[in-house]
Formats: sequence, C-alpha cells, structure tokens
Amino acid sequence: MSRVEVRLATRDDVPLIVQFIKDLAEYEREPQAAEATPAMIDEALFAGRPACECLIGLVDGRPEGFALFFHNFSTWKGRRGVYLEDLFVRPSARGVGLGKALLARLAQIALDRGCPRLEWNVLDWNEPALKFYRSLGAEPLAGWTIHRLSGDALARLAAHVKP
Repeated sequence: MSRVEVRLATRDDVPLIVQFIKDLAEYEREPQAAEATPAMIDEALFAGRPACECLIGLVDGRPEGFALFFHNFSTWKGRRGVYLEDLFVRPSARGVGLGKALLARLAQIALDRGCPRLEWNVLDWNEPALKFYRSLGAEPLAGWTIHRLSGDALARLAAHVKP
C-alpha cells in the first residue's frame, strides 16, 4: 500500500512545478504551449502578492503530482471561490489515490476559507479525467461555454480603449 501525502509547495519546488506543467502540457497534446519559466512560476507563487498557490502530492515520499489554484469571485454569492487551474499526477503514480488526495486537500482549503465552491475546466476528450471527477460528485456546468481572448484579438480589442 502506497503512502500518499499532500503539502503546500515551497520555493524549492519551483523547478519541479515547472516540470509538472511541461508534463501536463505534453499529456494535453500541447507541449509547445507551456511557456512558463522557473522565474515566472517563482514570482506567481512567492512574490509579495502571490497570484496562485500550489499543492505538491507525494507517493511514498516522492513528488508525483501537483494542484495549482487561485481564488476567483462570485458576484452572485458575494464570496470568493477556489479555481483549480491545473491538476496533474504522473502516469506511473495514477490509481493510488493521489489525485483524490490533492482534490480533497483543495476542498478543505476552500471550506476553511469560506469558499462555497471549487471549480475547474477539463478537456472534453479527457475521458479518464471526466470519469474521475464524476466519481467524486463533480458535475459539468450545462449551458456554459468558455471564451478566451488572446494574442492579436486581445490586442485589437485593447486598442479601442480611449486614453
């Protein structure tokens, strides 16, 4: 039986987190999209006003996964929530409960901070993840479609701002 643990990331974990990000991008079939550098992740996690937080999952003392998250805000609830940006467990460590342990810790953080919800996105082709999340009681939000502005489209829209 494997021993599963979850702890908060430290500054020493930055290279590991960057590697997990690259591994996740590879799994999600977009390795070229992972542009984050150790300096960027260090600043995001450990600057004076951190943009996000990170949990490290260990199996038998070895780091095998991570969950990177931040707060969002619901105007309807009038409270902040927790948004899970990335969850990744190395393929060799899947099936021992690490993903569930990471999400359970994140759920506890949400409750401890008075957050009424924990949300995340999942690629529609990632059937193993969808099945895993459903097994935990997560439900897809019907009627919602994610939209994104980036690159040239973002710059074109920003150009409409009057000085």
